Amino acid sequence: MFCIDKWEGTIALRAADGTETPWSPYQSPPSDTSTTKVVAKSASGVVPQGYISARQAETACKNAGKRLCQPVEWRAACGGSQGTAFPYGPTRVAGKCHDSGKSPMVAFHSATMNRGWGQEELNDPRNNQLEGGLAKTGAYADCVTDQGVFDMVGNLSEWTADPNGTFQGGLWLDTSQHGEGCAYRTISHEYGYHDYSTGFRCCADAAGE
Repeated sequence: MFCIDKWEGTIALRAADGTETPWSPYQSPPSDTSTTKVVAKSASGVVPQGYISARQAETACKNAGKRLCQPVEWRAACGGSQGTAFPYGPTRVAGKCHDSGKSPMVAFHSATMNRGWGQEELNDPRNNQLEGGLAKTGAYADCVTDQGVFDMVGNLSEWTADPNGTFQGGLWLDTSQHGEGCAYRTISHEYGYHDYSTGFRCCADAAGE
């Protein structure tokens, strides 16, 4: 048995004295952690953390006393108690989850589209601040499982604990190209990769396990 966070993750920086400072969800977590720890958080009504790699997410979950979800755990949680294809039921209902919206890459980086977008464009802090793009956690009240887990389809793609690099659930601009709904799964990037579309949430072993 396992537990999973209700909302997509955010992070805070924890100093040696235990005080915590929220980190901007529009920037990749800091690489220098000699004086602070990156700690995962889960809350409603906040902008979830994009720009994060699976390796960084793994560390943040560990520092919170949790871990990244295994791919099979993530899929099981997405389907709720009945194992449905979408968090809310067996068939897609457009708009119940954040499964459409504006593309920041087109809005901000159309001039470099033909040559191909690189890490600078893909990690531009503006990307997740575009109106009509990334939503706050829980903003789509119907995108919830019967066990109370939100946003598992759409909004941000979510890393899982595959060292080869796997994220699931899809982005608000793509929830079907690599599988429908809860079955969305891609291994197109390695464990250290990050861009505006990559997010996470943590799991933990259930008490007594």
